[in-house]
Amino acid sequence: MRMTVKEVSEISGVSIRALHHYDHIGLLPATQLTDAGYRLYDDTALERLQHILLFRELEFPLREIKEILDSPDFDSSRALEQQIRLLELRREHLQNLIDLARGIKAIGVKKMSFEAFDTKKIDEYAVQAKASWGRTDAYKEYEEKAAGRSKEENQKLGVEMMDIFRKFGEIRDREPDSAEAIALAKELQEYITENFYACTDEILLSLGGMYAGGGDFTANIDKVGGEGTAVFAHRAIEALVASQKK
Repeated sequence: MRMTVKEVSEISGVSIRALHHYDHIGLLPATQLTDAGYRLYDDTALERLQHILLFRELEFPLREIKEILDSPDFDSSRALEQQIRLLELRREHLQNLIDLARGIKAIGVKKMSFEAFDTKKIDEYAVQAKASWGRTDAYKEYEEKAAGRSKEENQKLGVEMMDIFRKFGEIRDREPDSAEAIALAKELQEYITENFYACTDEILLSLGGMYAGGGDFTANIDKVGGEGTAVFAHRAIEALVASQKK
């Protein structure tokens, strides 16, 4: 059975205009074009659309989604596991908001607490998912390098990388675009490239956002370098990338 673009739009909630765009960029090609030029979609196309919507939930750009789905290494089962986990985190977040609202309704606002609005766990999981799917080539290179190392070697790399953040902490009272801060950001980029995967400016910026985004990443960096180190490192990374674009 094949469905028209209008029918696909109705069952998926994706607008006809968006489906046309997906077809135009090769993200979701129509299975068939009728003699009159109408798009038709089969079950395989609908399954691909489900995966597209899955990665859109993880806030992936359309270009990256296409690269992932077209990759011969794409694992649909693993992708679904990630989606399930993300939905579980969002359900937990919504339940916290519901409990907060009920409490306010029942007794009024007695204590100003904003913990229920915290989305750090969701954001952190999305970042981790992007690390495994959004940078396909980089993650594959990471897995290949990690497979050839012992547990002790991996621990040593972790210590060395945290030592770079310790050095960030030592100068965190300076401007993030200072020569020292930019040099450390460059050292970090080169260290990641040498030991994990090719760390492009784009990837480095994503990592910087992860470092300063809260949760375990930020806590661990600040534990080594002092409070504010993760945010300082992120700003130094931004300064480095800006300088390298000149």
